[in-house]
Amino acid sequence: MNRIAESELIINKRGAIYHLDARPEEVANNIILVGDPDRVKVVSKHFDSIEFRLQHREFITHTGFIGKKRISVASTGIGPDNIDIALNELDALTNIDFETRTIKDHITSLNIMRFGTSGSLQKDIPVDSFVAGTFGLGFDNVMHFYGVTNNKQEKELIEKIKEHTNLSSGNVIPYIYQGSDKLLRFFKTNYHQGITATCPGFYGPQGRILRLGLAYPQLVDSLSTFRWEQNFISNFEMESSAIYGLGRALGHHCISLNAIVANRIRKEFSKDGGLAVENLIKQSLGVIADAEL
Repeated sequence: MNRIAESELIINKRGAIYHLDARPEEVANNIILVGDPDRVKVVSKHFDSIEFRLQHREFITHTGFIGKKRISVASTGIGPDNIDIALNELDALTNIDFETRTIKDHITSLNIMRFGTSGSLQKDIPVDSFVAGTFGLGFDNVMHFYGVTNNKQEKELIEKIKEHTNLSSGNVIPYIYQGSDKLLRFFKTNYHQGITATCPGFYGPQGRILRLGLAYPQLVDSLSTFRWEQNFISNFEMESSAIYGLGRALGHHCISLNAIVANRIRKEFSKDGGLAVENLIKQSLGVIADAEL
Protein backbone atom coordinates (compact mmCIF):
# COMPACT_ATOMS: atom_id res chain seq x y z
CA MET A 1 0.00 0.00 0.00
CA ASN A 2 1.34 3.44 -0.94
CA ARG A 3 2.43 5.71 1.88
CA ILE A 4 0.65 9.10 1.97
CA ALA A 5 3.18 11.95 2.11
CA GLU A 6 3.45 14.48 4.94
CA SER A 7 2.39 17.29 2.59
CA GLU A 8 -0.87 15.47 1.68
CA LEU A 9 -1.95 14.16 5.08
CA ILE A 10 -0.88 16.75 7.66
CA ILE A 11 -0.64 15.39 11.21
CA ASN A 12 0.35 17.74 14.03
CA LYS A 13 2.65 17.10 16.99
CA ARG A 14 -0.08 15.54 19.13
CA GLY A 15 -0.97 13.08 16.36
CA ALA A 16 -4.10 14.97 15.29
CA ILE A 17 -5.23 15.83 11.76
CA TYR A 18 -4.47 19.40 10.72
CA HIS A 19 -7.76 21.34 10.50
CA LEU A 20 -10.03 19.41 12.86
CA ASP A 21 -7.17 18.92 15.37
CA ALA A 22 -8.67 15.50 16.19
CA ARG A 23 -7.03 12.14 16.76
CA PRO A 24 -8.68 8.97 15.39
CA GLU A 25 -9.95 7.83 18.80
CA GLU A 26 -11.57 11.22 19.45
CA VAL A 27 -14.23 10.95 16.73
CA ALA A 28 -17.23 8.59 16.60
CA ASN A 29 -18.69 6.76 13.59
CA ASN A 30 -21.97 8.68 13.98
CA ILE A 31 -21.26 12.31 13.16
CA ILE A 32 -23.45 15.42 13.19
CA LEU A 33 -22.19 18.37 11.15
CA VAL A 34 -23.23 21.95 11.93
CA GLY A 35 -22.05 25.12 10.24
CA ASP A 36 -22.04 27.46 13.24
CA PRO A 37 -19.28 26.66 15.78
CA ASP A 38 -21.56 27.90 18.58
CA ARG A 39 -24.15 25.28 17.57
CA VAL A 40 -21.84 22.42 18.68
CA LYS A 41 -22.57 23.01 22.36
CA VAL A 42 -26.26 23.51 21.56
CA VAL A 43 -26.25 19.93 20.23
CA SER A 44 -23.90 18.35 22.76
CA LYS A 45 -25.84 19.70 25.75
CA HIS A 46 -28.32 16.92 24.93
CA PHE A 47 -25.61 14.22 25.21
CA ASP A 48 -25.65 12.08 28.34
CA SER A 49 -21.87 12.43 28.62
CA ILE A 50 -19.00 14.08 26.72
CA GLU A 51 -15.58 12.43 26.27
CA PHE A 52 -13.73 14.99 24.17
CA ARG A 53 -13.98 18.72 23.46
CA LEU A 54 -11.71 19.93 20.64
CA GLN A 55 -11.28 23.29 18.95
CA HIS A 56 -9.14 24.65 16.10
CA ARG A 57 -10.21 27.71 14.10
CA GLU A 58 -13.90 27.31 13.18
CA PHE A 59 -13.70 23.54 13.65
CA ILE A 60 -15.09 22.54 17.05
CA THR A 61 -15.77 18.88 17.84
CA HIS A 62 -17.52 17.32 20.84
CA THR A 63 -17.70 13.53 21.16
CA GLY A 64 -19.90 11.76 23.67
CA PHE A 65 -22.82 9.43 24.22
CA ILE A 66 -26.58 9.39 24.04
CA GLY A 67 -27.36 6.24 25.96
CA LYS A 68 -24.92 3.67 24.57
CA LYS A 69 -24.67 5.37 21.17
CA ARG A 70 -21.39 7.23 20.59
CA ILE A 71 -21.82 10.45 18.62
CA SER A 72 -19.63 13.34 17.53
CA VAL A 73 -20.86 16.80 16.61
CA ALA A 74 -18.46 18.92 14.56
CA SER A 75 -18.69 22.44 13.17
CA THR A 76 -17.53 23.15 9.64
CA GLY A 77 -18.07 26.86 9.18
CA ILE A 78 -20.02 28.08 6.16
CA GLY A 79 -19.70 26.79 2.63
CA PRO A 80 -18.86 23.73 0.53
CA ASP A 81 -15.12 24.47 0.57
CA ASN A 82 -15.10 23.85 4.34
CA ILE A 83 -17.10 20.66 3.78
CA ASP A 84 -14.28 19.44 1.52
CA ILE A 85 -11.92 19.83 4.49
CA ALA A 86 -14.24 18.31 7.10
CA LEU A 87 -15.38 15.27 5.10
CA ASN A 88 -11.91 14.33 3.92
CA GLU A 89 -10.43 14.69 7.40
CA LEU A 90 -13.24 12.76 9.10
CA ASP A 91 -12.72 9.97 6.58
CA ALA A 92 -8.97 10.04 7.10
CA LEU A 93 -9.40 9.75 10.88
CA THR A 94 -11.43 6.59 10.32
CA ASN A 95 -9.89 4.93 7.29
CA ILE A 96 -6.19 5.85 7.26
CA ASP A 97 -3.61 4.37 9.63
CA PHE A 98 -1.81 7.42 11.06
CA GLU A 99 1.24 5.37 12.06
CA THR A 100 1.95 3.92 8.62
CA ARG A 101 0.19 6.67 6.60
CA THR A 102 -1.57 4.01 4.53
CA ILE A 103 -5.22 3.32 3.77
CA LYS A 104 -6.62 0.60 6.02
CA ASP A 105 -7.54 -2.77 4.53
CA HIS A 106 -11.07 -2.50 5.94
CA ILE A 107 -12.98 0.68 5.08
CA THR A 108 -15.54 1.90 7.65
CA SER A 109 -18.67 3.73 6.51
CA LEU A 110 -19.62 6.69 8.69
CA ASN A 111 -23.13 8.01 9.34
CA ILE A 112 -22.89 11.75 8.63
CA MET A 113 -25.90 13.96 9.38
CA ARG A 114 -26.01 17.70 8.80
CA PHE A 115 -28.14 19.86 11.13
CA GLY A 116 -28.55 23.21 9.38
CA THR A 117 -30.72 26.14 8.42
CA SER A 118 -32.22 26.64 5.00
CA GLY A 119 -34.58 28.59 2.79
CA SER A 120 -37.72 26.95 1.42
CA LEU A 121 -38.35 27.01 -2.32
CA GLN A 122 -41.94 25.77 -2.03
CA LYS A 123 -44.99 27.66 -0.76
CA ASP A 124 -46.21 24.63 1.15
CA ILE A 125 -42.95 24.10 3.10
CA PRO A 126 -43.38 26.78 5.79
CA VAL A 127 -40.89 28.51 8.03
CA ASP A 128 -40.02 26.55 11.19
CA SER A 129 -40.63 23.19 9.47
CA PHE A 130 -37.94 20.57 8.74
CA VAL A 131 -36.58 19.16 5.46
CA ALA A 132 -34.60 15.96 4.88
CA GLY A 133 -32.74 16.18 1.57
CA THR A 134 -33.30 13.33 -0.89
CA PHE A 135 -30.52 14.61 -3.18
CA GLY A 136 -27.82 17.27 -2.89
CA LEU A 137 -27.88 19.57 -5.92
CA GLY A 138 -24.67 21.58 -6.20
CA PHE A 139 -24.13 24.98 -7.80
CA ASP A 140 -20.65 25.04 -6.27
CA ASN A 141 -17.64 23.38 -7.89
CA VAL A 142 -16.23 21.07 -5.19
CA MET A 143 -17.24 17.79 -6.82
CA HIS A 144 -15.88 18.85 -10.22
CA PHE A 145 -12.42 18.21 -8.74
CA TYR A 146 -13.18 14.53 -7.99
CA GLY A 147 -13.66 11.60 -10.34
CA VAL A 148 -17.02 10.35 -9.08
CA THR A 149 -19.54 8.73 -11.42
CA ASN A 150 -23.28 9.41 -11.21
CA ASN A 151 -25.76 6.55 -11.23
CA LYS A 152 -28.47 6.34 -13.91
CA GLN A 153 -31.10 8.18 -11.88
CA GLU A 154 -28.71 11.00 -11.01
CA LYS A 155 -27.65 11.39 -14.64
CA GLU A 156 -31.25 11.66 -15.81
CA LEU A 157 -32.20 14.02 -12.99
CA ILE A 158 -29.32 16.47 -13.50
CA GLU A 159 -30.05 16.68 -17.23
CA LYS A 160 -33.69 17.52 -16.49
CA ILE A 161 -32.61 20.18 -13.99
CA LYS A 162 -30.12 21.71 -16.44
CA GLU A 163 -32.78 21.83 -19.12
CA HIS A 164 -35.38 23.42 -16.84
CA THR A 165 -33.01 26.04 -15.38
CA ASN A 166 -31.18 26.80 -18.66
CA LEU A 167 -27.91 25.88 -16.95
CA SER A 168 -26.90 23.31 -19.55
CA SER A 169 -23.96 25.54 -20.50
CA GLY A 170 -22.23 28.61 -19.09
CA ASN A 171 -20.38 29.52 -15.92
CA VAL A 172 -22.49 27.42 -13.52
CA ILE A 173 -22.33 23.64 -14.03
CA PRO A 174 -24.67 21.96 -11.53
CA TYR A 175 -24.12 18.43 -10.20
CA ILE A 176 -26.23 16.08 -8.09
CA TYR A 177 -25.80 13.11 -5.74
CA GLN A 178 -28.37 11.07 -3.86
CA GLY A 179 -28.68 10.99 -0.10
CA SER A 180 -28.49 7.81 1.94
CA ASP A 181 -31.59 5.61 1.66
CA LYS A 182 -30.45 3.96 4.89
CA LEU A 183 -30.74 7.28 6.77
CA LEU A 184 -33.64 8.87 4.87
CA ARG A 185 -36.04 6.16 5.99
CA PHE A 186 -35.68 7.34 9.60
CA PHE A 187 -36.58 10.96 8.75
CA LYS A 188 -40.06 10.81 7.26
CA THR A 189 -42.44 11.68 10.10
CA ASN A 190 -42.39 15.47 10.69
CA TYR A 191 -39.87 16.03 7.87
CA HIS A 192 -40.57 17.20 4.34
CA GLN A 193 -38.42 15.36 1.81
CA GLY A 194 -37.12 16.91 -1.39
CA ILE A 195 -33.96 17.90 -3.28
CA THR A 196 -31.72 20.26 -1.29
CA ALA A 197 -29.79 22.70 -3.48
CA THR A 198 -26.45 24.13 -2.37
CA CYS A 199 -25.25 27.59 -3.36
CA PRO A 200 -21.65 28.88 -3.02
CA GLY A 201 -22.84 32.14 -1.45
CA PHE A 202 -25.74 33.78 0.39
CA TYR A 203 -26.59 36.78 -1.78
CA GLY A 204 -26.22 36.57 -5.57
CA PRO A 205 -25.96 32.77 -5.68
CA GLN A 206 -29.27 32.55 -3.78
CA GLY A 207 -30.95 35.22 -5.92
CA ARG A 208 -30.77 38.06 -3.40
CA ILE A 209 -30.37 41.60 -4.74
CA LEU A 210 -28.81 44.35 -2.63
CA ARG A 211 -26.67 46.66 -4.83
CA LEU A 212 -25.57 44.14 -7.47
CA GLY A 213 -27.62 42.77 -10.33
CA LEU A 214 -27.87 39.04 -11.00
CA ALA A 215 -26.44 36.96 -13.83
CA TYR A 216 -29.25 34.41 -13.32
CA PRO A 217 -32.28 36.47 -12.23
CA GLN A 218 -34.78 33.65 -12.88
CA LEU A 219 -32.92 30.95 -10.97
CA VAL A 220 -35.06 30.93 -7.80
CA ASP A 221 -38.26 30.74 -9.85
CA SER A 222 -36.92 27.96 -12.06
CA LEU A 223 -35.75 25.95 -9.05
CA SER A 224 -39.11 26.29 -7.32
CA THR A 225 -41.08 25.17 -10.42
CA PHE A 226 -38.93 22.14 -11.29
CA ARG A 227 -40.79 18.82 -11.34
CA TRP A 228 -39.68 15.47 -12.74
CA GLU A 229 -41.37 12.22 -11.73
CA GLN A 230 -41.62 12.48 -7.91
CA ASN A 231 -38.68 14.87 -7.63
CA PHE A 232 -38.81 18.58 -6.78
CA ILE A 233 -36.40 21.09 -5.24
CA SER A 234 -37.55 21.79 -1.70
CA ASN A 235 -34.92 24.13 -0.27
CA PHE A 236 -31.47 25.61 -0.63
CA GLU A 237 -28.52 26.33 1.63
CA MET A 238 -24.70 26.22 1.44
CA GLU A 239 -23.26 22.80 2.40
CA SER A 240 -25.29 19.72 1.43
CA SER A 241 -24.13 19.00 -2.13
CA ALA A 242 -20.50 18.53 -1.07
CA ILE A 243 -21.57 16.33 1.85
CA TYR A 244 -23.60 14.09 -0.45
CA GLY A 245 -20.97 14.03 -3.20
CA LEU A 246 -17.98 13.35 -0.98
CA GLY A 247 -20.02 10.90 1.06
CA ARG A 248 -20.77 8.95 -2.10
CA ALA A 249 -17.14 9.05 -3.19
CA LEU A 250 -15.81 7.89 0.18
CA GLY A 251 -18.51 5.30 0.90
CA HIS A 252 -20.33 7.03 3.77
CA HIS A 253 -24.04 7.40 4.58
CA CYS A 254 -25.07 11.07 4.46
CA ILE A 255 -28.21 13.09 5.04
CA SER A 256 -28.90 16.80 5.37
CA LEU A 257 -31.56 17.88 7.86
CA ASN A 258 -32.54 21.53 7.79
CA ALA A 259 -34.77 23.86 9.76
CA ILE A 260 -36.55 26.23 7.38
CA VAL A 261 -35.90 29.78 8.57
CA ALA A 262 -37.02 31.55 5.36
CA ASN A 263 -39.64 30.89 2.71
CA ARG A 264 -38.31 32.54 -0.44
CA ILE A 265 -41.57 32.15 -2.35
CA ARG A 266 -43.78 33.68 0.35
CA LYS A 267 -41.02 36.19 1.31
CA GLU A 268 -41.29 35.16 4.97
CA PHE A 269 -38.64 34.74 7.66
CA SER A 270 -38.90 32.85 10.94
CA LYS A 271 -39.76 34.94 13.97
CA ASP A 272 -37.44 32.76 16.09
CA GLY A 273 -34.82 30.93 14.02
CA GLY A 274 -32.98 29.83 17.14
CA LEU A 275 -36.06 28.00 18.40
CA ALA A 276 -36.54 26.37 15.00
CA VAL A 277 -32.97 25.04 15.14
CA GLU A 278 -33.41 23.85 18.73
CA ASN A 279 -36.56 21.97 17.71
CA LEU A 280 -34.71 20.38 14.77
CA ILE A 281 -31.90 19.28 17.08
CA LYS A 282 -34.21 17.73 19.70
CA GLN A 283 -36.40 16.01 17.09
CA SER A 284 -33.45 14.65 15.11
CA LEU A 285 -31.41 13.52 18.13
CA GLY A 286 -34.47 11.60 19.28
CA VAL A 287 -34.63 9.84 15.94
CA ILE A 288 -30.89 9.10 15.96
CA ALA A 289 -31.02 7.76 19.53
CA ASP A 290 -33.72 5.27 18.58
CA ALA A 291 -32.46 4.33 15.10
CA GLU A 292 -30.42 1.23 14.33
CA LEU A 293 -27.59 2.98 12.52
